[in-house]
Amino acid sequence: MKTLKSFPRRRFLQGGALAASNLFLLKNAVPEPTQVAPSDRVRFGMIGIGMQGSGLLPNAISLPGIECVGAADLYDGRHTLAREITGNANLAVSRNYHDLLNRKDIDCIVAAVPDHWHMRVVVDACNAGKDIYCEKPMSHTISQGFEMVDASKRNNRIVQIGSQRVSSALCEKAFELYKGGAIGDVELVELSMGRNDPNGAWQYPPPPDLSPQNLDWDTWLNDAPKIPFDPLRFARWRCWKEYGTGVAGDLMVHLLSGMQKTLGWNEAPRSATSIGGIFRWKDGRNMPDTLLVLFDYHGIPVYVRLNLGSASPEVARFMGPRGVMETSGEEIRLSPQRGVDTSPSYYSGGFPAKLRHEYVSKWYAEHEVTPGKEPISEDTVFRGNDWDDVRPHLWNFFKAVKSRNPVTEDAVFGNHAAIACHMANEAYFRKGTVYFDEATNTLKS
Repeated sequence: MKTLKSFPRRRFLQGGALAASNLFLLKNAVPEPTQVAPSDRVRFGMIGIGMQGSGLLPNAISLPGIECVGAADLYDGRHTLAREITGNANLAVSRNYHDLLNRKDIDCIVAAVPDHWHMRVVVDACNAGKDIYCEKPMSHTISQGFEMVDASKRNNRIVQIGSQRVSSALCEKAFELYKGGAIGDVELVELSMGRNDPNGAWQYPPPPDLSPQNLDWDTWLNDAPKIPFDPLRFARWRCWKEYGTGVAGDLMVHLLSGMQKTLGWNEAPRSATSIGGIFRWKDGRNMPDTLLVLFDYHGIPVYVRLNLGSASPEVARFMGPRGVMETSGEEIRLSPQRGVDTSPSYYSGGFPAKLRHEYVSKWYAEHEVTPGKEPISEDTVFRGNDWDDVRPHLWNFFKAVKSRNPVTEDAVFGNHAAIACHMANEAYFRKGTVYFDEATNTLKS
């Protein structure tokens, strides 16, 4: 925040002092654990208990009335992990997720599997009559996303995609502020996130005991090209387009989902232009570690910067004629702008002296503020839990399973965010702008 010393005197007099920020604290409406009658409980099956799944599972069972009654994973070590997390040594486990889909006592599914498995798991769950929470990004390709939307609608199933920040109290407040005209109509959006460590660049250590004996490798490959067993591909699948969607599907989708919720947008962008490369992590990956994208959303420019070689905060900046709203970490900062001149125009420097003096004198006569009566400009800060708030997003899903009310991030919403990510990647690989054709649901160069 600027201090008063940083303002020229006239600008200070005309623009007003910058007051200390107003501060508001927000809290997510997630109930504390309580006793729930067995008839009111939601019983779910967990598919995938890896890095993300091992976080979703304890968060889910911490919610009142939510019970995990089965788990599936292609790696046997995660069967042990699921039992450890749930504290149930007899938890039903399997390598085949269809064992969960076929159980009548399971109400819904929570799935955290690699991107190239999302479509198959979601479609199979919907066809089996199960509601499903699926991790982001929704799909591995654009065409898969529309198959998933169709399966959800055809079977009247609830699908919630796991870009958790859209269910946070902060995101809801950002939506309220924008809808209430806090910054006027948005004219530009800037989204950015950066990491600078091996874990952040997906160089995860494979499980030390991983082998073809305790992992169904051929099944894990799904429809990707068949290759010999490779522990690094299993653990670091985000690095390769055969299984993942890179920084777009891992990082950008969170930023875009939050933007969609904040602005009330539920659409794919018209076009995407990308530039980037593999600058830091030259470890055999084929997805860029740096990606800069410019989207066109119905004429509004949205700029995204993603980087795995230099750390920077996750920031979403929304700019309009009445101010700037910036969301980052655990807060929203609203900085109003008056959008008026605070001094005579510097263009008058090109006037002859007499005309310049007359213009400046008239300007001050019309605009001068009495000392001590300067307008005050205040930043307002709202603080709450992290934008990436898992428990409210899971709670939103489980409530919908019982009530059949809409979820925050259904298949249509999730598909639109995923399409943008696929467009960013395609623009990078094609080295040119790509356009989304709504008539055919395909990309054009």
